[in-house]
Amino acid sequence: MKRKLPLLALAAAVLAAAGVWFFRGHGPQAAAGAPPAIAQTDLTSAPEAAAAQPPPANAPTPAAGGPGSSAQPSEASSPSLEHLAGLSAAGALPSSSEWKPTTNYEVISPAQPTTVAPGKVEVLEVFWLGCPHCFALEPYIRAWLKTKPSYVQFVRVPVMWDPMRRAHARLYYTLEALGRDDLVEKAFSYLHEQEDQTGTEAVLFSSDANETFKEQQAWAEQNGIKADAFANAYNSFYVNTQLQQAEQITDAYQVQGVPFIAVDGKFTSDVGKASGGGDAPNKLIQLINFLAAWEHDHTQNAG
Repeated sequence: MKRKLPLLALAAAVLAAAGVWFFRGHGPQAAAGAPPAIAQTDLTSAPEAAAAQPPPANAPTPAAGGPGSSAQPSEASSPSLEHLAGLSAAGALPSSSEWKPTTNYEVISPAQPTTVAPGKVEVLEVFWLGCPHCFALEPYIRAWLKTKPSYVQFVRVPVMWDPMRRAHARLYYTLEALGRDDLVEKAFSYLHEQEDQTGTEAVLFSSDANETFKEQQAWAEQNGIKADAFANAYNSFYVNTQLQQAEQITDAYQVQGVPFIAVDGKFTSDVGKASGGGDAPNKLIQLINFLAAWEHDHTQNAG
């Protein structure tokens, strides 16, 4: 018995050390700290090269993909139950009998800064003029802009995945600089008509930047814009600044599919999640109104 006691004490010490290692490596402290992600259904997806780029610092967690997405869903792609429960307990998640978090919309974490004035709620759409899903949603967005609440400020940003999308983004901001919002609708229609006819997305775009400019300038002239006015706006400080900001927003939200909708930098959804089938575009507009109203009331009460 006397000779066995040291052995028993040694065995107990080994077991105790193993227990400490186990709880340090697999307990709550080890699991904590992984931020929740944005889960979204992507419609028109980013090119593989864009999806392969490393995320910028302070960016929200990458989104899990839906139909047409280059991202693959995983267990880490949805907000943790503990995180959602904490937000819900603090009254920080909008919910109703019709709209539920993770079912109809996702939480953006970390929340992104907005550019609107105090008291306003930003509704952001990241889009691409050549995207068929953006084109299908466009009439609903236009109609909503005529009836949206006064506290909602709509911000539209062209996606900046690759040279072709950047070229179309420059066209968009050039038309904006010229005060020709009416031609944005025409550009939407023209790109999709030509895509259908030619079978290529490379409309008003060439691998040569000068050729791209000439094609877009010629199209603008056909629609009543003088060549010099288009050229001056095309290379203006305003357009270049807007393009830089669009690049930052595309990166910050890690946009993997368009149309991408974000409400006040905190919530995101799409036609699929909003409707679950059925009248998808109208359902998305209704959800945008619900989230914006909740965010406006929540902010007003907090202030």
